[in-house]
Amino acid sequence: MGLQLTLGMILIVLTVFVHAVVLDRLMVFIRLYRPQVRSIFHYRGKEFLLACTVLGIFGAHVLEIWVWAIAYLFMNETQSLEAALYFSTTTFTTVGYGDIVLSEQWRLFSSVESANGFLLFGWSTAFIFEVMRIVWEPIPHTSSAPNTTPS
Repeated sequence: MGLQLTLGMILIVLTVFVHAVVLDRLMVFIRLYRPQVRSIFHYRGKEFLLACTVLGIFGAHVLEIWVWAIAYLFMNETQSLEAALYFSTTTFTTVGYGDIVLSEQWRLFSSVESANGFLLFGWSTAFIFEVMRIVWEPIPHTSSAPNTTPS
């Protein structure tokens, strides 16, 4: 049991790191390019930025699912890469069909993956709401007129 929890915690740290890096890069992109995107796409710039956000987050989740799937392959708990990815996806998303099960030795490990996925999906949801707040706030207009306020 201790080995399952220890390895699970290592994978949680790894997936949280991946998630944090992806969300950080997405936020930098949004803050940096929001005015340009909105001027290029006019009224659909907000939607374009949200679509980029969702695709970026989806990519992060896919990468995180692969991390867990590779662990299942190394533990010889699945028959193939496809089975490992399928099991990892259903576990990470907390769907858990139950058509593939791990041995008693490693079942607690998959529960850790489920908790990890649950938390990362919640974080992703909060991030999307923050992006929506940023994208919908007005862009300040810069004026070329000199500043007339006394210093």
